[in-house]
Amino acid sequence: MAPTSTRDPPAGGDAELVEALRAGDEATFTALVDGWSGSMRRVARSYVSTDSSAEEVVQDTWLAVLKGLDAFRAESSLRTWVYRILVNQSKSRGVREHRMIPVDFDGSADDPAVDPARFYGADGRYPGGWREFPPPWPEEALLSGEVRAVVGTALATLPPRQRAVVTLRDLEGCTATEVSELLEVSSGNQRVLLHRGRSVVRAHLERYLTGAPGGQAR
Repeated sequence: MAPTSTRDPPAGGDAELVEALRAGDEATFTALVDGWSGSMRRVARSYVSTDSSAEEVVQDTWLAVLKGLDAFRAESSLRTWVYRILVNQSKSRGVREHRMIPVDFDGSADDPAVDPARFYGADGRYPGGWREFPPPWPEEALLSGEVRAVVGTALATLPPRQRAVVTLRDLEGCTATEVSELLEVSSGNQRVLLHRGRSVVRAHLERYLTGAPGGQAR
């Protein structure tokens, strides 16, 4: 899945942005909200039960950002700092909605979404990678609204952390390092979560595009 771009924030480095925000520059704040809120809603939705809850989490996050600007010490990027606030707000809201899965739950199931034989084992040439890449799908199919709906349905079945990782990597175009920093997970754990989440999304897409019945995608 190719990442979808979001509107760029105002030009300038973090120091300039933070200075403008602390000075009450409404145009800078509005541009950041417009540029990042769509992505933030998708990440928040990984943890909460409804779109309206995700919207409220994003609003609460921006309020927390404004209140906490004086505490920002540039130990991470501004974006990472904002997203950490977002994830914490999302987790808290998820707990209240009784949806949170324990942090050490990895979302693995007894039956894998994709046949494990299609991937290299731990001693293989590329551990965890495809033995043979699946055939490419028609571009017009991948761009269709129906396919986006299938992807959304697949994401909805994932545990929160898997969903957040796949959303950030494949929908928002974040790097592995950025995701590890944003979600405060190790690089190895990020890879595991991404692999498991992608396998579920891939299985849903294969069943849709090949007309296969429910069950494992082979």
